[in-house]
Amino acid sequence: MPSITGVVIAFNEQEHIQQCVESLSQVCNEVIVVDSHSQDDTPALAQQAGARVLDNDWLGDGPQRTYGAERANNDWILSLDADERLEDDAVAFIKALSLDDPTVAYSFRRRNLVGKRWIKAAGFYPDLVTRLYNRTQSDFNDKKTHANLIAARTVDSDTHLRHFTYQGLNDWITRINTLSSEDALSMHARGKAASRFSPGFHALNSLVRKLVFKGGFFQGLDGMNVAVTTAFHAYMKYLKLYELGVKEKGEQSQWEGRR
Repeated sequence: MPSITGVVIAFNEQEHIQQCVESLSQVCNEVIVVDSHSQDDTPALAQQAGARVLDNDWLGDGPQRTYGAERANNDWILSLDADERLEDDAVAFIKALSLDDPTVAYSFRRRNLVGKRWIKAAGFYPDLVTRLYNRTQSDFNDKKTHANLIAARTVDSDTHLRHFTYQGLNDWITRINTLSSEDALSMHARGKAASRFSPGFHALNSLVRKLVFKGGFFQGLDGMNVAVTTAFHAYMKYLKLYELGVKEKGEQSQWEGRR
């Protein structure tokens, strides 16, 4: 099997980082953890698991992954999030690869878990993510959140990553608040703007897409949960983007200054 470097970006991931490094070590002869000044035991636990830890200011999702890949000893890179693990079928698939074509990247199917429950409804599965690539030909784009790998050709491995997405429903809602803020800031930095009608429009569009086109309406409570939370995420993202635009213009927000 060709040499592969595993790259993980992390911040306060002590609950996940050891298992992630151990998972990557099944197929990688080097694992790099790019840590953004964690305030917990993430760096120490990553080192104990055998990773090389690089401390770096947070650059954003895509640039941070690239930072780690550029410092690898191998050209083939397997990039995981700290809360992801390779399943047995993915391990077997990677071990069997010759990796003789650097223009090809490989995608995996994520099983997204909320607590111990695998959520398949409304587009939560197969949730294809491209994570194995050759850095000489492919790289992540420079988006600060939800970066994508840009490759000449992508092959679906039809194998799986296990993604510990949310600890439970409370964590799901809390994370939406955090992620919608990050998304709004990233969009604002790229020069995007929102009107007062944008939050409702995008929320409704997300709801219809998940309920109708992704079949959530027919997939019980899981389908409804995915549809509603996705719509809520979209609503808050564009509402916060609108607020950033209002503040930039020096106007007073409708939620500020009122008694």
